[in-house]
Amino acid sequence: TAGLVVPAGVAAPPKVTATSWLVADLDSGQVLGGCGPHEYGTPASVQKLLLAATMLPKLDPKQTVTVTEADMDIEPGSSAVGLVAGGRYTIETIWLGLLLNSGNEAANALARLGSGTDSAAGVRAMNEQAHHLGALQTHAVTPSGLDGKGQFTSAYDLALIARACFAQPTFRRYALTEQTAIPAQPAQRTKGFEIQNENQLIYRYPGALGGKTGFTDLARHTYVGAAERGGRRLVVTLLGAESAPVRGWEQGAALLDWGLTLPRDAAVGRLVEPGELTATPSAAPSALAAAGAPRPAAASAPARTGSGWLWSVTAVSGATVVALLGGLLWRRRRRLP
Repeated sequence: TAGLVVPAGVAAPPKVTATSWLVADLDSGQVLGGCGPHEYGTPASVQKLLLAATMLPKLDPKQTVTVTEADMDIEPGSSAVGLVAGGRYTIETIWLGLLLNSGNEAANALARLGSGTDSAAGVRAMNEQAHHLGALQTHAVTPSGLDGKGQFTSAYDLALIARACFAQPTFRRYALTEQTAIPAQPAQRTKGFEIQNENQLIYRYPGALGGKTGFTDLARHTYVGAAERGGRRLVVTLLGAESAPVRGWEQGAALLDWGLTLPRDAAVGRLVEPGELTATPSAAPSALAAAGAPRPAAASAPARTGSGWLWSVTAVSGATVVALLGGLLWRRRRRLP
């Protein structure tokens, strides 16, 4: 629905500045609650999770590769980890530069390497992966999440993408890495240096599993975070947040706290499984919800709404979405960590 959706009889979720959010169980896929979970939003650097979900299985982390001049083609002043053209790095180092320090040049390199051709082909692969995961409200234009015309996602889609990421042991290890070294490049006359994980959740939230921060002027603050307590692994996604009175990761932490207080059987829907929606492209969401079975959140009845409007994966065509977003006054915005 367009508004708040929570199980009946539970405590109200904390107030946040995010324009949309969702809390789900990483293991069962149950959606514990959300606010506008299918509203379109701009991802900023949480889009790097879609890159990870797409390319991590394709790349050997031990392989040493060369960063190209094309990889360094990022918006001036935007977030960079400090790779240099001609530098030789392991793919694992580039992944850590992406996930710890949100390096946009690292995103370009990984999109190129994972596709085998260039970053544009990598973006196409990302969109194919989003479609496979059931993230039908997601369209990537840049591998890094730097603003691009016609680029969008939703809180629900981000949960699908995050679930795919956290299913990979390598991603879980990277997401909890606190710091790493970027090696010196003698041929380019650059020294080595240390980088730290920007996601404060891993330092300050008991049971944190990691996640990703994001910000652009257009997207505002975006966040994905996950934590485990008492045998439950929850993920929170939020879009369009402001940093005051509390930062994006703190809003995510508050929503995780709320989710962890709910009974284990409390849910308003579920995350679809990879391939579920695309396997039956002619099926409306209602056809996926068998009697007595958990329903996708996309087909769940609203808990609190006056309109009765239900989002359907077939209700809005991609062309219409692009046309609507394309009508907005857009310009490239400076990407900050």
